[in-house]
Amino acid sequence: MDLPTIWFVLIGFFLAGYAILDGFDLGVGILHLFGRGDAERHALVESIGPFWSGNEVWLVVFGGALFAAFPAAYAAAFTAMYVPFMVLLVALIFRAVAIEFRHHAYTPGGRLAWDVAFCLASVLTTFLFGVAVGTAIAGVPIGPGGMIDVESLGVARPYPALVGLFAVATFAMHGAIYLQLRTDGPLRRRVGRWAWWGFGLFLTLFVVTTAVTVATFSDATANFTRYPWLWVVPALNVLAIANLPRSLSRGSPREAFVSSGAVIAAFTFLFGVALYPNLIVSSLGAEFSLTVEKAASSRETLRNLLIAVGIGMPFVLLYTVITYRVFRKPGHP
Repeated sequence: MDLPTIWFVLIGFFLAGYAILDGFDLGVGILHLFGRGDAERHALVESIGPFWSGNEVWLVVFGGALFAAFPAAYAAAFTAMYVPFMVLLVALIFRAVAIEFRHHAYTPGGRLAWDVAFCLASVLTTFLFGVAVGTAIAGVPIGPGGMIDVESLGVARPYPALVGLFAVATFAMHGAIYLQLRTDGPLRRRVGRWAWWGFGLFLTLFVVTTAVTVATFSDATANFTRYPWLWVVPALNVLAIANLPRSLSRGSPREAFVSSGAVIAAFTFLFGVALYPNLIVSSLGAEFSLTVEKAASSRETLRNLLIAVGIGMPFVLLYTVITYRVFRKPGHP
């Protein structure tokens, strides 16, 4: 692989890491208001307390890598989706503030207000990430010279909204499975029911989203014809999805969580396959799409970035492993 393709794969890895790790605490936020009373909602927040801020490091790494390696794609994405990304930024800020300020609210009404803010921010963040993915597949009006035709930008489109809803269902299921590992007693039994509801909604939207994608965007499956070995990933994804109800029915949340993470990783991989060799598809013509070659920085920059990632990424991975090992059980280092 050449350097732009290597960076395309690396950015996909960073995105998958963020989706798997921050996906479960976003899922906990989506489910937050299902907690009965202040005590249960406090337990839900505490379950992600040691992890959520560290998980967001992966988003910073992803965004920084995209900006440095593919500045043209970064600029086009933020131009085409400026308002959604600004709303996403506000939602991320409110989510973090809600987690921290909830502990300093001295009245039930104050805590409930921050609970609502935490839940809504988690739903909105997840939905907008899904919208961004759907928009990347559906395409944006990029014209000659990589310029965005602002007048052709749609305010809202059904397909990105569908992918956004699918993302919410996926992360809600992922979060519910995670909560089975971090709770006990009556709350754990209720969380188990949430996991089943989440799986049902996830499976429904998975079928609908897949059907719409295949029927509407023929180019999304083109790489499977060019590289038949890629069919291994959808096959493994189907097996991971099938293992979810099996694990839940057997009372094996750890196995279910691994399968859920594998499903999210597979979806990230399939998203990359649907795009490649493009980073952003032009709805005005394939010749205007930003490919990895067109959007990439200079070869020297990509080489220097690769050295920087080789030095810094082991520390991110080590920090992640240590954090999850220390706090692997609730109340037990």
